Amino acid sequence: MTKSTFVEFEHGELVMGENTQSIAAVPWIEHKDFAGVFLKNVITGDETRELFSCHLVRIEPNMAIGMHAHPAHIELHEVLEGGGVCRNESREISYSPGTTTILACNSPHEVRAGDDGLCLFAKFISVSV
Repeated sequence: MTKSTFVEFEHGELVMGENTQSIAAVPWIEHKDFAGVFLKNVITGDETRELFSCHLVRIEPNMAIGMHAHPAHIELHEVLEGGGVCRNESREISYSPGTTTILACNSPHEVRAGDDGLCLFAKFISVSV
């Protein structure tokens, strides 16, 4: 039996320069604002001089990251497992494994998981405002 891509990332390694970190050692934390949403902060802005961050995101079935925007970051979603939708000001994007979405700086959006939940790799890139 093969592991899912999400499980592979969840138990993988982060290599940055001369350092290697076990992603499995990074704890899952519950999102402070959205129930049923959990984050594994693979690398934070504190570790990259606020240039970028990367997070595994697990959204429980039929739960959501509500409408919000990131005024100083471009956001990239890579859907690894499950399904759902991402809504922004202009459209609804169907989320299934293999979908990649780039959300512009300050673009209001929400992400809602379907019946099977949703697992993403989310990356934030700092921009000059």
